[in-house]
Amino acid sequence: TTTTTHTRSPGLTFLHSTLRFNADTGGTMRWKFQPQQRQVQVVPGETALAFYTATNPTDEAIIGMSTYNVVPLEAGQYFNKIQCFCFEEQWLDPHEQVDMPVFFFIDPEFAEDPLMQEVDEITLSYTFFRARQDSTRVALNGAPRVAPIQVTA
Repeated sequence: TTTTTHTRSPGLTFLHSTLRFNADTGGTMRWKFQPQQRQVQVVPGETALAFYTATNPTDEAIIGMSTYNVVPLEAGQYFNKIQCFCFEEQWLDPHEQVDMPVFFFIDPEFAEDPLMQEVDEITLSYTFFRARQDSTRVALNGAPRVAPIQVTA
């Protein structure tokens, strides 16, 4: 993919980049996890919304937690999440499927950084891990609550 620079008005430029999405699961996680779109075109400073889908194909409820990374690593400092499912426990009942949004933007300074001039593709990758429960799910004031967890590989 090639980077395209367009002129909005005299002296002001913006840069289109391709943001690719990746999804993985840790060794003990039995969910099916995937991005709903493989890539989007992004303009630094403009917000974008993407979705991932997680499905629990098992007959048991599973709690998961995701981590993310951005490649190339140098571009990670410009990736800003407004809303994300990462680092929060996610409870999926047996055979449940959920869509999880990622609302984000690329910092406008990305386009001004000379070290980013050759970067025309960024990959956002999430990995879901099975979380180990310290106790069972309990109801608190009618709302489900998950006890503190530890992430296992």
